[in-house]
Amino acid sequence: MNGPAALFKKSSPHDVYADNLRSAGLERTEMGRQWLNRAVNIAGTALAIKIPYEETGFFAPEKTQSVTLSFDAVKGQKINIAVTKKPAVNFNIYADVFIGAKNGELDRVAFADTTGTALEYEIDKTGKYYLRLQPELLSGGQYTLSITAGPSLGFPVSALGKPRIGSFYGDGRDEGNRLHEGIDIFAAKRSPAIAAANGVVTSVKENTLGGKVVFMRPDGKDYSLYYAHLDSQLVNSGQNVRIGDTLGLVGNTGNARYTPSHLHFGIYTGAGTVDPIHFVDKDIKMPAQVAAPLNLLNATARVKRDARILIAPLATSISITMLPANTPLTINAATSIFYKVTLPDGRVGYIENKLVESVSPLRKLVSKSKTLLFNSPDTSNAVPVAAANLGDKLEVLGTYKSYVLVRVGDNSGWMPLQR
Repeated sequence: MNGPAALFKKSSPHDVYADNLRSAGLERTEMGRQWLNRAVNIAGTALAIKIPYEETGFFAPEKTQSVTLSFDAVKGQKINIAVTKKPAVNFNIYADVFIGAKNGELDRVAFADTTGTALEYEIDKTGKYYLRLQPELLSGGQYTLSITAGPSLGFPVSALGKPRIGSFYGDGRDEGNRLHEGIDIFAAKRSPAIAAANGVVTSVKENTLGGKVVFMRPDGKDYSLYYAHLDSQLVNSGQNVRIGDTLGLVGNTGNARYTPSHLHFGIYTGAGTVDPIHFVDKDIKMPAQVAAPLNLLNATARVKRDARILIAPLATSISITMLPANTPLTINAATSIFYKVTLPDGRVGYIENKLVESVSPLRKLVSKSKTLLFNSPDTSNAVPVAAANLGDKLEVLGTYKSYVLVRVGDNSGWMPLQR
């Protein structure tokens, strides 16, 4: 964010570190430039994921790397992001969460209070969010990232009443003439209906549809909670309440007098009602545990046979690409049964771990002339990393288009396929 408002925004640890790099003149070094460029190129490099999500990856200290992911989140959810590290010390990872702004840029909405630990963020706007993980320069190691989504409010009916949600937002009412503007939580009659947050009771009254109702406003929020069909109201307007305090007792007053006792729970904003389920759903789904082997992290591997790979060059674009056998890949991270990999052309995607193997020589060649080896299979943009002399024995580790990945001695790199 730029402009006057930015003056009042708290700097994240990532921002402080980036400013320190600039102050030290490191933006004039190649590694410093790469690190700063990675910091701002978020949306264009983000892989789209679905929550819950977990991956274990490796940041190589000699490289400038980052992880950028995008995910959809709904108002009312609380996003929980946890990062564990090996080694736990002298290895700092900065975690920042962003959302797209109207001007096309990204606004940071949350960050870890300390480098690379955990953060929680309550979603107050439905949309696409972005997570950036970035280690400090020359800092590296193994990390595990876990992202889950849970409710931002407490459940509004005491567990003593054995509550269950039996009717949902948007269900038809009155033979389809209107839609349900909340959720119905069925529970034993006169079970405690409790405050789902700290806040203030704004109204205690009775009406035709809801019967005996209570409205409360959670502290610091732009919405109100609506408790209806109560058998009894046990609070007064203007009363401050704490989460878990009893507001009333579940009943079937109003137009629910012929139904089993339940709490109609609604959420009202300035723009109308919103679905309460994301605010109170206690069913937190945990990510599938990382099952892909970790021995290939940060290594060059190879596709065993022709295989599909899910490619996401942009957060809004996912495609399936076929890779021929023997295509080299860099293993960035492991998920449930997938590896997150970088292709020779720089694209990033996911491939089933069973389709990947460690590299070993496919065959041997003899260099026909002095030949430069490059860091990628595109000599127009690549950087020489080694050279093979006339007569050198070359081990072919993989192929990609018209290039081969070869190893000569302790060095490896790409060269055009010799005819």
